[in-house]
Amino acid sequence: MILLWLILLPLMGGALAWYAERFDARLPAWIALAALLSCLGLLLPEVLAQMSPSDPAAGLRYGLWLQDVAWEWIPRFNIQLHLALDNISLLLVLLTLLMGLVALSSAWEEIVEHKGFFYFNFLWSLAGILGVFLAMDMLLFFLFWEVMLVPMYFLIAIWGHENRRYAAIKFFLFTQAGGLLMLLSIIALVLVHYQQTALLSFDYQRLLAAPITSASARWICLGFILAFLVKLPAFPFHSWLPDAHTQAPTPASVILAAVLLKTGGYGLLRFVLPLFPSASHYFAPLMLTLAVIGIVYGAVMAFSQTDMKRLVAYSSVSHMGFVLLGCFSFNLLALQGVMLQMLAHGVSTSALFVLVGMLQHRLHTRDLNKLGGLWQCLPRLSAMGLFFAIAALGMPGLGNFVAEFLVLLGGFEQHAGFSILAASGLVLGAIYCLRMISQSFWGQLLLPRAAGALASTGPDSQTQLSGTLAAAAGTSAIPADLNVREAMTLAMMALALLLLGLHPQPLLSELNAVLSALLEAAS
Repeated sequence: MILLWLILLPLMGGALAWYAERFDARLPAWIALAALLSCLGLLLPEVLAQMSPSDPAAGLRYGLWLQDVAWEWIPRFNIQLHLALDNISLLLVLLTLLMGLVALSSAWEEIVEHKGFFYFNFLWSLAGILGVFLAMDMLLFFLFWEVMLVPMYFLIAIWGHENRRYAAIKFFLFTQAGGLLMLLSIIALVLVHYQQTALLSFDYQRLLAAPITSASARWICLGFILAFLVKLPAFPFHSWLPDAHTQAPTPASVILAAVLLKTGGYGLLRFVLPLFPSASHYFAPLMLTLAVIGIVYGAVMAFSQTDMKRLVAYSSVSHMGFVLLGCFSFNLLALQGVMLQMLAHGVSTSALFVLVGMLQHRLHTRDLNKLGGLWQCLPRLSAMGLFFAIAALGMPGLGNFVAEFLVLLGGFEQHAGFSILAASGLVLGAIYCLRMISQSFWGQLLLPRAAGALASTGPDSQTQLSGTLAAAAGTSAIPADLNVREAMTLAMMALALLLLGLHPQPLLSELNAVLSALLEAAS
């Protein structure tokens, strides 16, 4: 029942938050906080059991599954409400809840209108993501896949920035096209499995026990791959991401970067590799090529951006390319790197979006051409920005470095050429991260061309930019530095990256058995 409550609590909390707004505009945020903390409280015993050094196999009650529950849903077609938890989904569920709290922290002051409906969509999107990581029935998985997308559309379309409707529609069209392709692939998989075994079932574990061997396997596999590549996102299916991130409010950007993109990597790991072993190997050269192109292309595009949000969004395209590279390297080290990359990228990139949101809230601009010398007036915020920027570029001692190093090492054992080309993305990543740091945190307090821009803007823009220039001039309009809530949120995220970077072995040890089983099924 714990797994069911992990999904029900955000769903009920979202409905209650929407209703509670009529009584007090502050209630929805507190209800959302209570829902997320309750889910963490339910999950904590399982996390502690896995961290117990006295019993390495603690909690393994169903083979590699820590929890496994099922209820009849549509018996005529053998469709069940089947939920299960292993160490892969445990980490991703934990990441979802923790990053949900980070997004909630950023929403606390940023969201001022329609708070009830905002927290309804916020919690329902998180519930859909949790369901994706827990569902073991393919139709149930598709249902949660759709549940997480529709609320995200509203989060972007209603609370986003000036071009929010265009970005929301583009996001919806791309993801719905991928969802339709996935639904068709699920139906085809079940029908082919029925022809082979005379057993009609949507259950993942039953499908895994008898992989399909017909010639249609490659086409079905390709359908799943394309659906997950859209969400990852991988080149050339990435174009929705920069627009969505740029126009989304900070809480939605955090959820997008931290966990929504990870559903694509999770889908490749959980479904594509073990369900279609021969087809996965067949498509591996193409996927590795797309991964390398995405790594390099995302880094080059990030370097060319002046909008800090678009810069971080394109960096996500580059970093998630390592996930695709690791998945199709068919190597245990690479798969360990994939999991670490999803965790470390989720934390570091979310932190960068939070920081960009803080700058926009204080200075009313994200344009690198209008920023400079922020360390002089915002030293604590700038120090956090420096930390997460060097984490994103892969500084040794932080989680991103360990993740990308494992992916490249594992990939080098299987496909040396692709790994060498992918490594160039690390160099390019350092270039765009250092450019962002140099241009925003150091130099003159405000670049002179920002003053020239003041004369050519309208009255509203002049007011915004005047506030920025006033900060540069040292007047009383200097924006406030990090408050206690913001500083604690960022400090906890920094600590998580340090732990992943300095002591990743306990986590890798917990993942070893599950990843080895997936790798064996994919071989």
